[in-house]
Amino acid sequence: MSEKITKTDAQWREMLSDLAYKVTRKHGTERAFTHDDFPKQPGIYRCICCGADLFDQADKFDSGTGWPSFTQPIDGTDGTTIGESEDRSFFTRRTEVHCNRCDAHLGHVFPDGPAPTGLRYCINGVALRFADRDAGAEDH
Repeated sequence: MSEKITKTDAQWREMLSDLAYKVTRKHGTERAFTHDDFPKQPGIYRCICCGADLFDQADKFDSGTGWPSFTQPIDGTDGTTIGESEDRSFFTRRTEVHCNRCDAHLGHVFPDGPAPTGLRYCINGVALRFADRDAGAEDH
């Protein structure tokens, strides 16, 4: 992992859309089925805040939930890229996932995903940007 990224609240507000700021910096959630679908070609999903590589297209699946879902982070489930914390909001207990490089809130992980991990990383689309592997990993 690269060096930790720290910015002021004002700096985050300046560089992010209102929704991306609300989701990534204030632990919000975008409404289901509201984010544009991502391309299907090989590529990497990066953190909208710091550009860290988070998820591989090969690990993406359609969970039917309305949010992009992945079976594992790009580096597996060892916690290098993605960090976890307990989320007790909305009268429930969930596992929140965040970018370890900049602490951006990404979404949650649930134990109801497909093989090989059995996990479903349910991620806010606004927290990601796609980099096409065939186009020299340029961002879309």
